[in-house]
Amino acid sequence: MRVAMLGPIAWRTPPRHYGPWERVTSLLTEGLVRRGVDVTLFATLDSVTSAKLDGVVPCGYEEDPTVDGRIAEALHVAHALERSGEFDLVHNQLDWLPLAFSGLCRAPMVTTIHGFSGPAILPAYRAGRSAYISISDADRSPDLDYLATVHHGLDLAELPEGPGGDALVAFGRIHADKGTADAIAIARAAGRRLVICGPVHDAEYHAREVLPHVDGEAVTYLGSVGPKRRAEVLGSAAALLHPIGFDEPFGLAVAEAMACGTPVVAHRRGSMPEVVDEGVTGFLVDEGEGGVAAAAEAVTAAVGLDRAAVRARAAHRFGVETMVDGYLAAYARLLG
Repeated sequence: MRVAMLGPIAWRTPPRHYGPWERVTSLLTEGLVRRGVDVTLFATLDSVTSAKLDGVVPCGYEEDPTVDGRIAEALHVAHALERSGEFDLVHNQLDWLPLAFSGLCRAPMVTTIHGFSGPAILPAYRAGRSAYISISDADRSPDLDYLATVHHGLDLAELPEGPGGDALVAFGRIHADKGTADAIAIARAAGRRLVICGPVHDAEYHAREVLPHVDGEAVTYLGSVGPKRRAEVLGSAAALLHPIGFDEPFGLAVAEAMACGTPVVAHRRGSMPEVVDEGVTGFLVDEGEGGVAAAAEAVTAAVGLDRAAVRARAAHRFGVETMVDGYLAAYARLLG
């Protein structure tokens, strides 16, 4: 089987620090190559892969302020689709833009929907000549038909079980959607230190709601951290706080924390009931009035969970080979 993996190009694949779409694209690509699939990865030219690498963009547009991301993505998609006749299928990991040109694709296309940015994006999906794969059942739109749901996978070797510790951790982009300020309030109510990791995606929110609380003691901000440091931070935490303010499609940091044996306390939104096994890998709480107090109580319960059991459940559900199995089964259905 010859697969064209059309990856995102905001960051290098795999990313040096932040870049969840690039991380999943890399894990799937490497997993397919291990299974003997002939994969060409269309990504930034500084990407690192055991597959064949092709592309026209030297580096991620989020890493080079001189590059216009819209132009870079258009050139990237055009280059990949020009070669599409050489493959048995094209796997689109790049959201809606390739769908606008899917009629020019000379091989069947499958698109992983990493999450909808809003209802206005749906016309591109309705018009696209592509099969669709959701990353959680919770993120499915009633307006689309789906080939399968495949949860994101993790490289468990990169995420060893950690010893835990006293501090809580909030991991992800600094934005109201991720509830960074809520995590600070929950940690304070729980009487525990908080470590925050992630790139700033809303500078005003960061300056107003986060930075005033960062003192290096009760609240520490480490910025965006790479894979090795990620495992250290997650594995040494008592629990991950994930008080999201939107319906998150999957929550890669949640699965990564659990792989390190770290339980999760999250808002009951989006895919969280699907990803977190309550009483085994963490607890879910409702947001709104009383939500901070409820989350602080859940922290007390979560830190008492068996870290080895948290790790085992995450490995069973979200190991990379499980993800590869899911995509290979989807490819087989698509092709015949």
